[in-house]
Amino acid sequence: MSEIHPPRVPLTTDPAQHPAVFAAAFDSGDPAAVEQVYEPAAVLVPAPGKPVTGEDRRLANARFQDLGLPIEVEPRHVYVADDIALLIVDWKIHGTGADGSAVHIEGTATDVARRGPDGHWRYVIDNPFGVA
Repeated sequence: MSEIHPPRVPLTTDPAQHPAVFAAAFDSGDPAAVEQVYEPAAVLVPAPGKPVTGEDRRLANARFQDLGLPIEVEPRHVYVADDIALLIVDWKIHGTGADGSAVHIEGTATDVARRGPDGHWRYVIDNPFGVA
């Protein structure tokens, strides 16, 4: 019997494309796909002042995915120094949620990504609500 693996979202070698990679992983509905865009010890700040890592990070992203709506991302600025990138990204999740309720969540993310030894970019810090 063959082992089933979650679908993979191709990572990018271009830091400006990393938000689009995140969006594709998010829109897949698969929390494991979202986890691929993070370094193992990466921090997510799902609510202002509330950083999480590891399993708590996966669960926080899964709660956003459970809304059943796609995420729209629009990079505003990408600043790169060697293998580190600062990404300022406008984003929103908008529409009718899986439970029939209206959903409108948006922010301007202040994110840090790092190029790994494989040449692909992954989040080190994902702060979707920026300075809030």
